[in-house]
Amino acid sequence: MADAPLRPPGALPEEQFLATCIRCGKCVQACPFRAIVLADLFDGLRIMGTPMVRPRQAPCYLCLKCPPVCPSGALQRNLKEKEQVRMGTARIDTKRCLAWQGTLCRSCYDDCPIFDGAIRMDDMLQPVVDQKRCVGCGICERVCPAEPAAIVVRAATGKKR
Repeated sequence: MADAPLRPPGALPEEQFLATCIRCGKCVQACPFRAIVLADLFDGLRIMGTPMVRPRQAPCYLCLKCPPVCPSGALQRNLKEKEQVRMGTARIDTKRCLAWQGTLCRSCYDDCPIFDGAIRMDDMLQPVVDQKRCVGCGICERVCPAEPAAIVVRAATGKKR
C-alpha cells in the first residue's frame, strides 16, 4: 500500500477526509503558492480529485488560506497559527543526508518555518527532526539538495491534520 497523500492544513483524518471532501477544488484556487494540487488517476481512483501537496514540487508555506474556503469541513477552520498544523512529519534518511555524510549542509534547518524548533542541529551539525514540533509542510523536502531528497515528509495518520 502506498503512503497516504499529504493533505492541506487542517485536513480531517484520511478516511473522514475522503468521506467529507466534495472535490470542489476551492482550496487549490485559494493557494497563492500553487502547493495544493488535485490527485489524479496515477494517485489512485479512490483519492482522485482530492487536494494534496507534493512537497518536492511545491511545499505548503503555511499561509492558512485554504481551510476557510473549504465548504464541506474537510479542512478544519480552527487553525490560527502555523505551529498548530499537523500535515505530517519529516524523516531524515541519514544515509543520504549530506550533513550526516560529513558535508556542511543546513538547507532544511535554515528554511524550516518553525525555525530551530521542528529541525535543530545536533553537536555534530547534523539535522534532527523534533517529531512533536514538525508540522509536515514539506519545505525541508523541497530545499534538500540531495537527489532523491534525504528528508521526506510522511502524511499524518489518525488525528486531525
